[in-house]
Amino acid sequence: MTSVQSRSQSPTRDATRNATRDATRNAIQVLLRGGGFAVIAIAVLSAVLVITGHAPLPALAALARGAFGSGYAISSTIVRAVPLALAGLAVAVAFRAGLLNIGAEGQLLVGASVATATGALLGDRSALIALPIMLLSSMAAGAGWAWIAAELRRRFGVLEVISTIMLNFIALSLTGWLVRGPLQEPTRIYPQSSTLPLSQQLPTLIPGTRVHLGLLLAVMAAAGLWWWLRETASGFRLRAVGGNAFAAASAGMISISRTALWAFLLSGALAGLAGGVELTGVTYALYETMSPGYGYTAIAVALLARLNPAAVLGTALLFGALEAGASAMQRDAAVPNVVVSVVEAALILLVVAADQWQSRRANRAEAGA
Repeated sequence: MTSVQSRSQSPTRDATRNATRDATRNAIQVLLRGGGFAVIAIAVLSAVLVITGHAPLPALAALARGAFGSGYAISSTIVRAVPLALAGLAVAVAFRAGLLNIGAEGQLLVGASVATATGALLGDRSALIALPIMLLSSMAAGAGWAWIAAELRRRFGVLEVISTIMLNFIALSLTGWLVRGPLQEPTRIYPQSSTLPLSQQLPTLIPGTRVHLGLLLAVMAAAGLWWWLRETASGFRLRAVGGNAFAAASAGMISISRTALWAFLLSGALAGLAGGVELTGVTYALYETMSPGYGYTAIAVALLARLNPAAVLGTALLFGALEAGASAMQRDAAVPNVVVSVVEAALILLVVAADQWQSRRANRAEAGA
């Protein structure tokens, strides 16, 4: 009896050991890839600084001080990385399903707007009641905004690239109308909503810093998404549709339309959560320019992470550091902060070029075989 039990438990132990080994290997690869991208970013930034006539060493020193030079600088980097991570996960989910969701910016703004309206309706209630409801409402709003693009794609064949970009502009205009109309602060002087009460603000994780509970939510979302895509049947269906929709439908009997719909909804929910977290953890009020383009930068975050949810955390931290250090670089070294945007674009081009090179190399190897 004991020998039978040991034999039956052996496959379970082996599966657990293999899963642990794979997770460790993936973690190491994520760290190495993040370090490699950091080195490439520094090299590209140095080259751009030389081309534009700036001294690289003072500028890089200012960038480092602005991103990691103090406790406040580190917290600023992390605070910027949180919405980038959540929006990057949103983009990664859609892209893994073969959907080019460019609308994370609009979904983020709609999520923040609905969370603000929900908070106004709730009033000064307990944080245990107000915060979960506001964040859930932001997720529902983001999913609903993404559903519009999904429905346009399903019914009329509208390319999601076009519909999501157009929805971004509509979301921005809608936010502008709300902060000048129904959600404007009582004095009607400033184009923003009223400041959230303390019960509707995310608590800080580390006292004396700006790091808030949204960091934990981003880590949990990345871990959960990584596990879901890897270990569940629904996650496999999403990856199969993204890899080859025709094969998934014909050989795997997978519904492409249903999978695409759920991928859109999940992507929109994550982007909406990014807006809710930014509202309740950083800005504490809704205004038209509350997002400095997080939804667009998230595309770069996801692409650099190769659509790996675990790697998204590292690339979000990299971009958060670049954006946090850009202001210090402009202030202390007189380097325009748009230089950082050039570096971000160069990193995307390098990743795309590397993917194309690897694809062509693999095709040549198959042709030779």
